[in-house]
Amino acid sequence: MSIYTEVSDVLDHMFNACTTAQISEFVPEKRGFRIHGHSTTISLERAFWNVLEDMARENRLTLPRLVERVHDGCLVANDRNIASCLRVICLKYLNIYAASGT
Repeated sequence: MSIYTEVSDVLDHMFNACTTAQISEFVPEKRGFRIHGHSTTISLERAFWNVLEDMARENRLTLPRLVERVHDGCLVANDRNIASCLRVICLKYLNIYAASGT
């Protein structure tokens, strides 16, 4: 008897890992921020907000301050696409820092 089950399709494996209890992770959530005195609303799926909250906590920043720093440091944000920049930053964080355990 094998305790290891080979996954033949990565997507099937990921879909099997998603349960109905996690459906809220897929729902977009709007949050309001002030970036350098200007009000803005950012809509991201809850899964991204979770990652951003972890990043802020690890860096000892508030979430608004983290968003402001990403806005200032992201070239895409200059084109007023802060939501895309935040999503990419989340993926890079997960791929580089969370995966390595640092």
